[in-house]
Order: sequence, then C-alpha cells, then structure tokens
Amino acid sequence: MLTKAVTSALLTFIGDIICQVVIDQAPSLDVKRTFVFTLLGLVLVGPTLHFWYLHPSKLVPLPGVSGTLVCLLLDQFLFAPTFIGVFLSTLVTLEGRPSQVVPKLQQEWFSAVLANWKLWIPFQFLNFLFVPQQFQVLAANFVSLAWNVILSFKAHKEILPK
Repeated sequence: MLTKAVTSALLTFIGDIICQVVIDQAPSLDVKRTFVFTLLGLVLVGPTLHFWYLHPSKLVPLPGVSGTLVCLLLDQFLFAPTFIGVFLSTLVTLEGRPSQVVPKLQQEWFSAVLANWKLWIPFQFLNFLFVPQQFQVLAANFVSLAWNVILSFKAHKEILPK
C-alpha cells in the first residue's frame, strides 16, 4: 500500500504542476495548492484505491465480460461519483475554504464525473478484463496522470457567482 500511496502522491504532484503551468499558465507555482493536492494523493487517493481495487472482483464472482461489466458499473457509477465528491470536498476544506465546499460541488462535481466517465470507462473495462487484480492500480496509474491534470483544473476553477 505504501508504494501505491507514494506513486499516487507523485502522480498528483506532477498532475497539479502540469495543470498550473500548461492549463492555468500561472506566472508562478502555487506551492500550497500543490502540497495539498499531493498530500491527498498520498493519504486519500492511493490508500482508497488500494482497498477499492480489492473489492469489485470479490463482490462480483462472474467471470469474463459479464463480471467485468458489473465491476465497471460498480466502479464508475458507485465508487467514482462518491470519491470525486469526497476528494473535492476534502481538497477545498484543506485549502482553507470549507464554506466553498457546497458551491464547488454544485459547480464542478457533475462535470468532473462526466470527464471521469469519458476517460475511465474505456480504460477500466480493459483494466478489469485483462489486468490481474494485483496490477490494476499500477495500470490505472498510467492513465491517472491525465486524470490528475483534469481533476486539478476542476478543483481549482474559480467558483462563479450565481
């Protein structure tokens, strides 16, 4: 689990840096933002994914494509929307903006879930179908760098007034 947590931290670190430099084109890096985003990769993302990836195949004893589709449905329609909400809420709170949790979720949660589905549903189908369980987090890490850039962008978009 430690390896997965550290790997997730590294990927969230790089994802946030890419977001700030390439997408946000920030004149200087926001070190606090990167620290909090990276910390969540270490203590929330890595450990949560470690334990989550142990369960779909145990909950779904169906073999082949049928089992893969059920695992994918659990992952993308139960776990992912919940986890995105927890991640955004925790991030905004740790950044010292707890009063902005609800507005952030109202503004970004659904579009983040849609972006998640576009990226992760095709990948996770292949991951669950072909990758042995003990290597699924490692495989997901290759795609997660792109996801971390997207998530950092959505997490740090300014909340628009209503």
